[in-house]
Amino acid sequence: MSSTTSTSDLAPLRPSRALRIGLWTAQTMIFLLFGFAGLTKLFTPIKELAQMMPWTGEYSVAFVRTIGLIDLAGGLGILLPSLTRIMPRLTVLAALGCVTLQVFAIMFHVSRGEAVVTPLNLVLLALSLFVLWGRNTKAPILPRS
Repeated sequence: MSSTTSTSDLAPLRPSRALRIGLWTAQTMIFLLFGFAGLTKLFTPIKELAQMMPWTGEYSVAFVRTIGLIDLAGGLGILLPSLTRIMPRLTVLAALGCVTLQVFAIMFHVSRGEAVVTPLNLVLLALSLFVLWGRNTKAPILPRS
């Protein structure tokens, strides 16, 4: 018995519209949340920041500002490479970085007895995992030709 395979059988499946919309929505949400958090940690005076996030008053200014830069880089990295299609593979790496950051943030807050503040970290973790999975396997963005 001979089987024939047409070229259309070998073409990759196009991701569904819902998946593509979901990924762009998740990327935009991560961009906004990480961007806001990063800018807040970078530019808010530590005394004011410590009223919103008590841990920031207990660590060095350099540490807090570095976390702000990491947040901002994650937010920019999750969206801009895909949006511009310039090195879009960086979106996958940014998503991996955001996943790692959220895992450490959850452990940090739980170790300090601040589990009550982790729901946002869990949401960001889930969104980052979704983008990591989606942009890596199901709906990668192709670079500009």
